[in-house]
Amino acid sequence: MTDLIRQLGEIVGDRYVVSDDSEKAEFLEERRGKFNGQGDAVILPSTVEEVQRVVRCCASHQRPIVPQGGNTGLCGGAVSRPGEVLINLRRLNRILDIDPINDTMTVQAGCVLANIQQAAIESGRHFSLSLGAEGTCQIGGNLSTNAGGINVLRYGNAREQVLGLQAVLPDGRLWNDLTELRKNNTGYDLKSLLIGAEGTLGIITAAVLKLHPKPQQIETAFVALRDLEASLELLTLARAKSGGALSGFELVPQMGVELAERHVPRCSNPLPGDHRWYVIMVYSGTGLELRTILENTLASSFEKGTVTDAVISSSEAQTAQIWGIREGLVEAQLQEGERYTYDVAVKVSQVPDFIHRASALAEQRMPGIRPYPFGHVGDGNIHLSLFQPPGYDPAQFRSRLPEFDTLIFDLVHELKGSFSAEHGIGLLKIAEMTDYKDPVGLSMMRAIKQAIDPLNIMNPGKVVATQSACQTSSRQ
Repeated sequence: MTDLIRQLGEIVGDRYVVSDDSEKAEFLEERRGKFNGQGDAVILPSTVEEVQRVVRCCASHQRPIVPQGGNTGLCGGAVSRPGEVLINLRRLNRILDIDPINDTMTVQAGCVLANIQQAAIESGRHFSLSLGAEGTCQIGGNLSTNAGGINVLRYGNAREQVLGLQAVLPDGRLWNDLTELRKNNTGYDLKSLLIGAEGTLGIITAAVLKLHPKPQQIETAFVALRDLEASLELLTLARAKSGGALSGFELVPQMGVELAERHVPRCSNPLPGDHRWYVIMVYSGTGLELRTILENTLASSFEKGTVTDAVISSSEAQTAQIWGIREGLVEAQLQEGERYTYDVAVKVSQVPDFIHRASALAEQRMPGIRPYPFGHVGDGNIHLSLFQPPGYDPAQFRSRLPEFDTLIFDLVHELKGSFSAEHGIGLLKIAEMTDYKDPVGLSMMRAIKQAIDPLNIMNPGKVVATQSACQTSSRQ
C-alpha cells in the first residue's frame, strides 16, 4: 500500500492524500454508527482527469475503490474497509453551466445540493430535489443512491431530474454523455444504470440536471385528519383540485409531534389540541389563486369530515414552524432511545393498510413496542421506526433486530412493495437483496457488474454482493 499511496500523492498532491487516522475520521464515521469505516487512505481529486488517473492506478494495483460524496448516506454505501481506497469528490464542486432557456444546469459531482438549489434560484429557475441533508450532501451521492426527498410526488426521484451524465469507469475510461437533450433515442439509457448503482459501476463526476420554473407562490398547510385513511381521501381531492400544484404531502403522527416538542427546541404544534394523524400539504406554482384553491380543498374536506382542523401558513415564520415539526420528528428519534428503522415503499393506496398491519404485528411480537410511522405518503414511501418498550433492556432489544426485519420486510413483500424506498442498499440491506429481489433480476445485475467491473474493484460488496458478504450483513 505504501507504493500505491506514493503514486496517488503524485497524482493529486500529497496534501490531498489523507492517511492519518485522526484526519480520516470525518470520512470514515458513518452517519448512524452502524458501520465503522476502515479504509487505508482518502483521496481528494480536483479534476475529472485526476479521478481517471487515481482509478487507473488503483486498478493496476487491484486495490478496491469506494466513491464518496457528502458521507450522509444511511445504508453504508460509502463505508470503506481495510485495504480499500476511498475517493471523496468534494473538490469537484463547480457549477459548469446554467441554461435558463433550456432549463438545464451542468454540475460537477461534488456540488452540495443546497448550492445547486440556490444557483437555480439566482437564475430564476427551480431545482426540485430536496431532502434533509441538503446542506451537506453532494449531488454525486444523491444520484448514486437515486435519492428521493419531499418533492417526489410532483417531480420524481433523482433519476427523473437528470438528462445527462459523466462517469469514470472501473478501468479509468471516461464515459461522457453530458447531453442536454430531452429527446435522444439512440440506444440503451446508460445514465439510468449508473444512477442508483451506489458507485458499483463507476464514479459519477458530472451531471446535467433538469430545471423547472421558479414557483411564484408556495402555500403550506398543517392539517389534522379524522384518521389514517383520511390521508388518502385528502390526497385524492388535492390532486384533483390543485391542477398539478400539489408538490408535497407528508404524514406526521401524533407521537412525532409530541417527541419533537419534547426533544427539539423551538418545535411546537401549529394546531391546538391532540390529533392522531396530521399531514403537511404544499401547493406551489406560478398561479395567483393557489391559496384560494387550497382553502377550498380544505373547506370541502371539513364538510366531508376528512379534516378536523387545519392552518394555512401566513408567514415565513409559520412555514418554518410547520416544517420544523417534520424535521424535528426525525431529530427527536435520536433522543428517545433504541429503535428499529425502516425505509419502505408500498402502493399509495396501501399506505394505511401497511401502517396498521405493521404496527399490529410489531405490538403482537413485542408488547409495548411503539410504532412511529411518518413520511412521504403521497408517493407511498413510509419511514417506520419501532421504539423499544419503556423499561426494556436495550441490549436485548438490539438482539431482536433480525426478527423484526423479517417481520416488516415479509409484510412489504406480501404487498409487492420495496424494502428500500429511497435510502439505497449499501452494506445494510445486502441480505434483503437475496431474500426479496427477483432472482432473474439479480442475475442480470451480477452480469452487468461483471461486464463493467470484471476485477470487482468498484465499491465491492455493495448492492450486488458475494454470498460471503451477505452472511456478514445486518441480518446477522
